[in-house]
Amino acid sequence: MIVFNGAAAQRSFVAAQAMEDTVSRWLSRRSVVCLWVFAVVAMGWVEAAAQERKPDLVLKGTITEAQRETYVEVPFTVPAGVMRVSVEFHYTGHEKKATIDLGLLDNERFRGWSGGNKSAFTVSESDATPSYLPGPVRPGVWKLLLGVPSMPDGVQSEYVANVYFGREGETIGASGFGAASVPEPVREGPGWFRGDLHLHDAHSDGSCVSEAGKKVPCPLFKTVEAARARGLDFIAITDHNTVSHFDAMRELAPYFDKMLLIPGREITTFDGHANVFGTTEFIDFRLKSKYVPTFNDLLNDVEKKHALLSINHPGSPTGAACMGCGWSVKDTDFSRVHVIEAINGGSMDGPQSGVPFWQKRLNDGFRVTAIGGSDNHNASYQSAIGKPTTVVYAANLSERAVLEGIRAGHVFVDLQGSGDGAIEFTATAGSQSAVMGDALKASSGTNVHFVLTMLNLAGAHAEVVRDGVVKPLGEVAKNARETREFDEPSDGERHWVRVNVRGENGRLLVLGNPVYLNF
Repeated sequence: MIVFNGAAAQRSFVAAQAMEDTVSRWLSRRSVVCLWVFAVVAMGWVEAAAQERKPDLVLKGTITEAQRETYVEVPFTVPAGVMRVSVEFHYTGHEKKATIDLGLLDNERFRGWSGGNKSAFTVSESDATPSYLPGPVRPGVWKLLLGVPSMPDGVQSEYVANVYFGREGETIGASGFGAASVPEPVREGPGWFRGDLHLHDAHSDGSCVSEAGKKVPCPLFKTVEAARARGLDFIAITDHNTVSHFDAMRELAPYFDKMLLIPGREITTFDGHANVFGTTEFIDFRLKSKYVPTFNDLLNDVEKKHALLSINHPGSPTGAACMGCGWSVKDTDFSRVHVIEAINGGSMDGPQSGVPFWQKRLNDGFRVTAIGGSDNHNASYQSAIGKPTTVVYAANLSERAVLEGIRAGHVFVDLQGSGDGAIEFTATAGSQSAVMGDALKASSGTNVHFVLTMLNLAGAHAEVVRDGVVKPLGEVAKNARETREFDEPSDGERHWVRVNVRGENGRLLVLGNPVYLNF
């Protein structure tokens, strides 16, 4: 961190300090197994949370009555390689009627003016805090623009501006739409959080009915309103190949502050579709072109930005009606694909379900998380949003924690979007314990004990899926909370075991992710 005072800030070149990244870890709950994991993980979480993002620049100065009704420019240098500039601004003298307004000039143009209504803002190529303009972040001398409408006689005000530079792959409140430094969770504390990971609006091909009864591009706020009405904890907006919706999301996030808005986009290619979560940076979608010759090149870009990719609706047909809707990318390296949309709102568990595609990857030895997404294109159909619902166990309700929970496989899918139907699935082998997404080592002859708890699923029945082979598990549930237990003697080989819950008519209600043996 480099501190400048007043006029010195106008002459000096600044080198940026790399961001110290904090990683949210999974915390568990309820069972004895989960209590043990909680104790271990909580230590790491507290340690990580203690690491705060430090500003790359601190600009300080003094405003006096001599500068009343003038504009003061405070220059600072943006180095090469910066993709986002965030500022937190504070000043003294409020109680004495001192007022300093805030704005920004980049090295080419005016970037915004928030006056006295904001003390923090961020700007990047794709999005910016309302009052400010998104656009390229070019290196050079930028200027904070300070307006001084009020500075009474004999009063002086000390100001401090913390400036943060975001580089490729870094998150400093950028994709989390939080404060200029580290975004706060929407909700503190670990738990199961429910959301929809596949939604479209006017920024791609989402439509709805206008006030005059016409079919029009559907404003993003209609989708967010519908998701709120459905009681979801988080949603991802995944418009096709664009990043324009991120700016609209940043404007909506402060108002819809009980729900987490995760920026995503659906990479739509001629050979397949895939959602990407966890970055607002541009990702080139032109697969098989000179810009993105192979799928591995696209994955390289995703990994470089520390983002998460999910193959979408892989069981769908592909052709002229929907080019690339099914997955036909040649030589896909599934060791680098960590998530598959096994349940899509357009196909659910019908003949175009993505479950067989997903389970083929599991049988091939890959640990891949199954998620769901409504793929909703019309917010007027409120009941379709969150159907299916992806339910994630996370350390808190923040973008980073939710995506870490998905990576870890601590996920089940509520196909009907019931709002309260849930499962807990655990396994123990000797001193080892695991939940959905975790792995156990079990040598030949070791007994593995599994426990399924069904919540608010009365009238439904469970089934065990072991390496794709389905077996019934117990009787129909009669109560709001019921437990099923079973044992599997290990043969020392690699296996995966998961559970489904089906309704009386055989319809799939809940899809669980596996516990992995000897992976």
